[in-house]
Amino acid sequence: MFVARLVGMRVLDPTGDTVGKVRDLVIQLLGDARPPRVHGMVVEVATRRRVFVPMTRVTSIDSGAVITTGVVNLKRFAQHSGETLVVAELLDRTATILSDSAKVTLRDISMQQDRSNDWSISKVFVQQAGIGLRRRGQTFLLDWNEVSGLSLESDGQSAESFLSSIADLRAPDIANLLHEMSPKRRLEILRGFDDDMLADILEELPEDDAVEVVTALEGDRAADVIEEMDPDDAADLLSELSPDQAEAVLERLEPDEADDLRRLMSYGEYTAGGMMTTEPIILSPDATVAVALARVRNPEISPALASQVYVVRPPLETPTGRFLGVAHVQRLLREPPATLVSAVLDDNLEPLGPDAPLEQVTRYFATYNLVAIPIVDEHEHLVGAVSVDDVIDHMLPDRWRKNSREADNG
Repeated sequence: MFVARLVGMRVLDPTGDTVGKVRDLVIQLLGDARPPRVHGMVVEVATRRRVFVPMTRVTSIDSGAVITTGVVNLKRFAQHSGETLVVAELLDRTATILSDSAKVTLRDISMQQDRSNDWSISKVFVQQAGIGLRRRGQTFLLDWNEVSGLSLESDGQSAESFLSSIADLRAPDIANLLHEMSPKRRLEILRGFDDDMLADILEELPEDDAVEVVTALEGDRAADVIEEMDPDDAADLLSELSPDQAEAVLERLEPDEADDLRRLMSYGEYTAGGMMTTEPIILSPDATVAVALARVRNPEISPALASQVYVVRPPLETPTGRFLGVAHVQRLLREPPATLVSAVLDDNLEPLGPDAPLEQVTRYFATYNLVAIPIVDEHEHLVGAVSVDDVIDHMLPDRWRKNSREADNG
């Protein structure tokens, strides 16, 4: 299917009603020989608004029309960093044929669907410059990997330039862009982030990509980044490394932090212990409401973990002294600042143990309408807390991050 034929084609819903017309194709240039993946189409609807239709919503392209599932997000199309519009940005661009270094102009692009129903660019239609007046140059139909000069990387875009272009994006969005890159380019980009941002991105990358990055980082840099990650995410990542690689990283950490991660790695992935963080907000019973509220205001703490503080006997590092209960932030907001947190505890809920399976943890959240829960061992010591986002991460399919771009635009 050539783009020139696709542009202007009607887009229909399953009943045959017209949704709009195709105006452009959105692709992700990968920066190497791999054919670019097609994200979706820019469709002009009746109001002349241009919207995004993911390829996952396209059921067929035949008989001069694009058939969709009928579910279209009418939010105005906004091009994301890393995306390329074929008609607006690629056609009529100069490229080089690799076999003979001849310069050509890109006139059209074709796409095809693979066995997994994903669409990607397959062929490019190019034209050489003509010789003499009124002479058209020779045309060629080539595979994508037979030409260079079309990807952002082959245009000479530096890592610094790319970093500048994505400076305003959040870690999950950056992770989506990096996932589509070649391993070499991905590592080049990631080395430009500071440890804190790199840690945030690693938490969002698919496990295979994250393992690849940590393995390639120098030992001290890898340890510094692991140290910045949330303990549960760091433990999950270390568990995917070989035992020798994981131990090499752990030996470079502070002993207390290394011990916390080793303890988390000892639990099963789909247990409360495997999902919990060892760094919830922990206070002693003589702390005041004012102190508790100051702690939950920390912007580096996730909203779920900031929903409550955990009150224990000393020591205050996990595993703590005896667990006394939790103080919910809504209750804290209703109390005078000088009130002791021990006076506003919710001690009626039975905490879960670290070996509780995912199903039990999920039922606990649903039953009591909580967004975080304490995890206590058999000696009544607080060993961590599980937040609802950690549970959702473990309930979603393995490829959910890859598909999040399509869902956002669906």
